[in-house]
Amino acid sequence: MLALYFDGSPKLKDFPRPEPGPGEALLRVHLAGVCGSDLQVLKGYHGFRGVMGHEFVGTVAGPEGSSWLGRRVVGEINVSCGGCDLCRRGLTRHCRQRRVLGLRDHDGAFAGFFTLPEANLHLVPPEVPDEAAVFTEPLAAALHVLDAASISPGAEVLVVGDGPLGLLISWILARHGSAVHLAGHHPDNLKQAEPYGVAVFLDKDLPVGDYEVVIEASGSPGGLDLALARLRPRGVLVLKSTYAGSFPLETARVVVPEVTLVGSRCGSFPPALRLLGRGWMDPRPLISGVLPLSRGLEAVEWAQRPGVLKVLLDCRNAG
Repeated sequence: MLALYFDGSPKLKDFPRPEPGPGEALLRVHLAGVCGSDLQVLKGYHGFRGVMGHEFVGTVAGPEGSSWLGRRVVGEINVSCGGCDLCRRGLTRHCRQRRVLGLRDHDGAFAGFFTLPEANLHLVPPEVPDEAAVFTEPLAAALHVLDAASISPGAEVLVVGDGPLGLLISWILARHGSAVHLAGHHPDNLKQAEPYGVAVFLDKDLPVGDYEVVIEASGSPGGLDLALARLRPRGVLVLKSTYAGSFPLETARVVVPEVTLVGSRCGSFPPALRLLGRGWMDPRPLISGVLPLSRGLEAVEWAQRPGVLKVLLDCRNAG
């Protein structure tokens, strides 16, 4: 099978089809999305080496006798041990031995086939097309903002970043009833939020004032600078961006105004699938293009261009 592999640089390689272990499913990938975290892998994120990719929709192709066989699914990306103290407390996403699909010690979804524990799988409603289902993981991450911070329906919220995650977060918060401002660099991207009632601004045109909650989802250290600059004293800053490296943080900007920093990572899949299944949110306008996996190197390069939203890989002929 064909796969997009990273070993210091991305490469297309042929691999044997993987064999599922106990409790695992073999998944045939339909579509996979190129995420900002995948682009951080190219910069050394987690020192990852292996098949990239964690956003996917596919069909269970094995093992024989599995109750999941033939079903269309998406899957949670954290593979936990089930036995450490954090797993026993229900914090499986933070398992001390966790592996993360396509990001940390587990081959990912930029391939014809890959394996994942059956416990990670979620059935895709029949009314949800593949092109929408592939957004389940980032949509779940966007929804998790509401769990990570107590955001009242009437709260004034700023979202920094007009990439796919920032846009999804702005949509979610607007549906929640918050007064949402979205700041970014790309007018065409910002327009994607206007139908949801989000007020959009180029960074340089953001009105004077501060916000009780700011969500940083720009994927760049500059976004954090803007977020801290526009957060009111004792406000809440939710950090969604992940970086391969580190950058300096002037702690006085946190300590003196007594702001709260909240990290927010993965979210629960069932609420995201309900939104998609009921037609309450359609992420398909965020698709910039679809390329076959055989053009995976081109897709990764395309996803790095300014203003590009979601690039999808069609993996159906990669097996």
